Amino acid sequence: QVQLAESGGGLVQAGGSLRLSCAASRRTFSSYAMGWFRQAPGKEREFVVGISRSGDRTYYTDSVQGRFTISRDNAKNTVSLQMNSLKPEDTAVYYCAAGYSVGSVLIASHEYDYWGQGTQVTVSS
Repeated sequence: QVQLAESGGGLVQAGGSLRLSCAASRRTFSSYAMGWFRQAPGKEREFVVGISRSGDRTYYTDSVQGRFTISRDNAKNTVSLQMNSLKPEDTAVYYCAAGYSVGSVLIASHEYDYWGQGTQVTVSS
């Protein structure tokens, strides 16, 4: 069992930045690929970015490429999402997720085994 806790959400103006963090409870954190998903009101949850368990591979959805950066610290059991140049369409609840992986980045939500409670990100225009 892996417990995930997100933090860092909030309200920011368009063009601003936020940094989300996700802390994992398990010592075997380095065995898990990590990802961030988001869900806007009235929309389905969507993949944002994923990172391999070693951190050497990442994959971003097109809409955040060049603006968001994912990173992880396996010594501290944390994964972070730096979000720059935020847009109103980035407004959503952001979820951290963990899925067991040998080495690849996980993209589909069903590949992830554990989810955090989510943190709200609101970008005003």
